[in-house]
Amino acid sequence: MWSWRSRALLRVWDLWPAGVPGRRLLSSDAASQARSDSPACWNCGVSGGPGSGDGFFCPRCRALQPPDRARDYFSLLDCKRSFRVDTTKLQRRYQELQRLVHPDFFSQRSQTEKDFSEKHSTMVNDAYKTLLAPLSRGLYLLKLHGVEISEGTHDEMDKQFLMEIMEINETLAEAPNEAVLKEIESIVRAKQKELTDNVGNAFEQEDFEKAKEILTKMRYFSNIEEKIKLKKIPP
Repeated sequence: MWSWRSRALLRVWDLWPAGVPGRRLLSSDAASQARSDSPACWNCGVSGGPGSGDGFFCPRCRALQPPDRARDYFSLLDCKRSFRVDTTKLQRRYQELQRLVHPDFFSQRSQTEKDFSEKHSTMVNDAYKTLLAPLSRGLYLLKLHGVEISEGTHDEMDKQFLMEIMEINETLAEAPNEAVLKEIESIVRAKQKELTDNVGNAFEQEDFEKAKEILTKMRYFSNIEEKIKLKKIPP
């Protein structure tokens, strides 16, 4: 017979979940392996199944644990690893995580947890900013597939596209008024939308070289967008 203490420990380790009768228990060897595969809590030393909040907290003492640097942004924000994401869901998940780990909620906790909170919060912010924008999301997804866009990639671009970029930059530099700026902005926005749709298709087809080519073009237009913003700022 299992004592109440043994059952309580098994529930902590997630080897005997409460309210699930008849579930087969892990053997002692399997249980030991399951615990050894998870890092021990820095505060109480317990290792094992994840706690609430997607493993952010120790299941026993509730101490905030260090961030998992090996976890990718899509997993962190509970998104399918895909270029097309639900930005509303993304924002909701971001807000949920910040309510869990933001430093404001750890002002009365240990210094260790305060430090972990800052690191978690920074990681969540970085993940959200990266996955929210199509260009940064695409570049990050490309990197996860082992493909990166290096400096000097413009040498591989077709001359017609580079001429188009050059003409837009020249028009922008000589723009006499805000009406011309808005016209250029409208053209660039339409180009970015077309490229965003195209890169989404490339990722769905797992054509990463094509995605790389399109994302490179998106970077050019992104640079123009930044120049337009600077032009709008009054001197």
